[in-house]
Amino acid sequence: MAPAAKSPSAGRRPRSSPSSVDGRVRDVLVVGGGPGGASCAYWLADAGWDVAVVERKQFPREKTCGDGLTPRSVRQLTDMGLAGALAGAHRYRGLRSCAYGMTVEMLWPQHPSFPDVGYVITRHDLDQLVAERATKAGAELLQATEAAEPLFDPTARDHPAAPGQLPACTGAVVVDRTTRKTREIRARYVVVADGANSRFGRALGATRDRSYPLGMALRGYFRSPRHDDEFIESHLDIRDPLGRVVPGYGWIFPLGDGRVNAGVGLLSCEGRFKGVNTSHLMNAFVDFAPKSWGLSPRSACGPPTGGKLPMGMSVAPRTGPTTLVVGDAAGAISPFNGEGIAYGYETGRLAAACLGRALAGEGAAALDDYERQLQDAYGLYYQVARDFVHMISHPKVMEACVRLGMHSETVMGWLLRIMGNLLKVDERGAAENAYSVLATVAKAVPGL
Repeated sequence: MAPAAKSPSAGRRPRSSPSSVDGRVRDVLVVGGGPGGASCAYWLADAGWDVAVVERKQFPREKTCGDGLTPRSVRQLTDMGLAGALAGAHRYRGLRSCAYGMTVEMLWPQHPSFPDVGYVITRHDLDQLVAERATKAGAELLQATEAAEPLFDPTARDHPAAPGQLPACTGAVVVDRTTRKTREIRARYVVVADGANSRFGRALGATRDRSYPLGMALRGYFRSPRHDDEFIESHLDIRDPLGRVVPGYGWIFPLGDGRVNAGVGLLSCEGRFKGVNTSHLMNAFVDFAPKSWGLSPRSACGPPTGGKLPMGMSVAPRTGPTTLVVGDAAGAISPFNGEGIAYGYETGRLAAACLGRALAGEGAAALDDYERQLQDAYGLYYQVARDFVHMISHPKVMEACVRLGMHSETVMGWLLRIMGNLLKVDERGAAENAYSVLATVAKAVPGL
């Protein structure tokens, strides 16, 4: 089970005023200003390092997402000093699971490291909050600026990357999307945080393992009389237009401002369900959802948007002598529940800690340690999650599991703690014991 990521603890240095002078070599260049990139930039800048973030869009900007913040996300945002900024967002108490005519409501559990509350806030607002927090800490944010291609160490041809590593990257050629002017930004280290599609990561040689689960999601906003509901809601028996249950889930997350975020996520592995049309699945879910939510084409605030979700640490390599990959660009989304925001913040923070050590004198050895920390934090947990997705990709198995779980509030409570990654490290309760069994099976029969 993954612990809360730690802060950079080494190598604080005096701040220097941000500057846009070409030719300056920054300590770190972060490509992408979403959760992983902004988190990494905040922790680096807070430690006094000279960090620049290039973000291809202009904040505030829309982002396809469920908009739900779990206790893991709230913990990271609180640690960044943003607890007050969340006060205006819709606060919710727990998760309501629905399937096959049954409903179970579960409060977020008490935990020594995480709060027992979540929030729903649009990425339009959230990502700007975190990016501004990074700039207040001293990071330089270059918006509407695209990292078009990586710059490489001129000695890279003589010293090729080691097997399983990214090549040495020394910055990026960036394009101002307003003026179309091009320039180079050089840095001692580079963080790849440009999201699920990660053009920059692919240019460096990072690729997705297609045997790992891939999520496909579609979401829309709807006006709803239940916009201030105290629970987020998930539906575990979503159906295609022919009424067949498919592996995935539907969600309705109240925003508290007259709207709800509603969508569908489809879990696919090894090419299964490749032909399922998520637009048709979304339409079927809108028709299928409880009428009390008021979802309909008439209550829609606009057309739905969607995207692919690389899961389970499916993208590699994630390290190089000068480069780290974080968040969705690393495929860090949880296969258990499709959560990506918390793991963006956490992996960005882990990367910042390793980079702080590297800048303080440890060099590439500190970056190598990033992969070890990822494996310690998420390796076994995500292996269990990947095996879980492989298992429920069989519709009959999924139906049997969901029906069994929905008959027991106790079992569903265990699942909430496991799937939300809210297990207790130093205590052994029923949920921890259940996870231990799953982990033992995963280690004994990998790829089950």
